[in-house]
Amino acid sequence: MEERLVEIPEGVEINIEGDAVNGYTISVKGPKGENTRKLKFRGVNIDKVDGAVKVYTTEKNAKVRAMVGTFASHINNLMKGVKDGFEYKLKILYSHFPMKVRVEGKEVIVENFLGEKHPRRARIVGRAEVKVQGNEIIVTGIDKEECGQTAANLEQLTKIKNLDVRVFQDGIYIVEKP
Repeated sequence: MEERLVEIPEGVEINIEGDAVNGYTISVKGPKGENTRKLKFRGVNIDKVDGAVKVYTTEKNAKVRAMVGTFASHINNLMKGVKDGFEYKLKILYSHFPMKVRVEGKEVIVENFLGEKHPRRARIVGRAEVKVQGNEIIVTGIDKEECGQTAANLEQLTKIKNLDVRVFQDGIYIVEKP
């Protein structure tokens, strides 16, 4: 039997609906907002027990036992997000052509990357927010996956192909993760 307890922090409300067969819908409310996630895996059960969330299984299968830890991490990230939020920091680096980065709606636009005439665009995922401050980009939000995917989109946007990466080190790079 595998079992994990995830403590519910102060100021955070959690609501668990559903069952092990149809999946669980976990709704978390906190000072920063509200997060919802559907978790479903055969044999994994989730219950609310005085001040904590209990994720457990009675099966001996290694995959099912591994999913207990995964579900516990997802629930923990939901609670961290609504309480503190997540922040990724990226650095804009260039040596050949000065790059111009700006946010327009739900897109980040990079102009003059390696002297290119056409701007490159990366989409901002979900409710993540992007701020450009000088040579630094800060991605913030309450959903870890949305923030992480937005930061990855920005990093992939300026990936250099068909050039010597030892010489052309221009780009946007993640320098700090939560």
